[in-house]
Amino acid sequence: MRFMCRKKCVPPVDSVSQRNSGPTTGLKTNKKPEVSNFFRVLIKGRIKIRLLYLKRYDTPLMNIKCKYYCYRKTREPNHCKAYSPKEIKLVLFDMDGVLTDIMSSWKYVHDYFGTCNDQSVDDYLKGEIDDLEFIRRDVSLWQKNDKPVTRDKLVEILSDIPIMKGAEKCITALKEHGIKTAIVSAGLDILAERVASDLGIDYVFANGIKTDKNGCISDEGLLGVQLMYKDKNVRKLSKRLEIPFEGIVAVGNSCFDIPMFEVCGLGIAFNPEDDCTRQAADVVVEEKDLSKILPHIDKYI
Repeated sequence: MRFMCRKKCVPPVDSVSQRNSGPTTGLKTNKKPEVSNFFRVLIKGRIKIRLLYLKRYDTPLMNIKCKYYCYRKTREPNHCKAYSPKEIKLVLFDMDGVLTDIMSSWKYVHDYFGTCNDQSVDDYLKGEIDDLEFIRRDVSLWQKNDKPVTRDKLVEILSDIPIMKGAEKCITALKEHGIKTAIVSAGLDILAERVASDLGIDYVFANGIKTDKNGCISDEGLLGVQLMYKDKNVRKLSKRLEIPFEGIVAVGNSCFDIPMFEVCGLGIAFNPEDDCTRQAADVVVEEKDLSKILPHIDKYI
């Protein structure tokens, strides 16, 4: 993940009602909506849906809410075919919150410099700025009073970020089965390259910042991954390695990993940040131990 935002979104009523309750009736009535064991409809200016519980699972179901402005209102629909997993040959990992035990490498640097990019987050998710402008704004916040920041300084800042528990065991096990691995992250490539080197990951897709001849970072980004379009990287690597989508697993923790889930044979939500991610995934692993995903992959090896 790249950032933290306080904005919240609720999915359209139709999508939830159709998924969970079947056909709906008209809402223009003097009668109060009936309360069922499945969900309660509250009308306060706009319709909000709150899932209460599913008795057959006998477990509470969390609210269908995301902490971000819904970027799916901005990006093009991901027209894709649903694939069933078989003969897994490639596993793709988001980095922040999956391979590393932090929320975001960009936020980690912002915290170091005491800066905040909330406005840029909001503008980006609403489609008012693109990925490169997002990077430019972030970097400009770090360069206070036009004081240059070197690449070496970023390396130093990011050097103590911990690897996620179970990551080494997970990657080692996959390699033993001849499975290729890759990082697909909108995080900083400085960290992604270090993580890939430490764990032995085969391919890296991440975002960087250009530097001048003195090693100082500019405000010009190197775009390797569009945050809203991680599925593009899946398609590129699938074609490059000649591995069909049903032979690919995607592991992510946020709603921005959902486009990867949609095109891969198996989508695993690892310690997910929101319920959008939980619902979109084929498998959910809540425990912060990356080796716990292995049993879900073993059956398709």
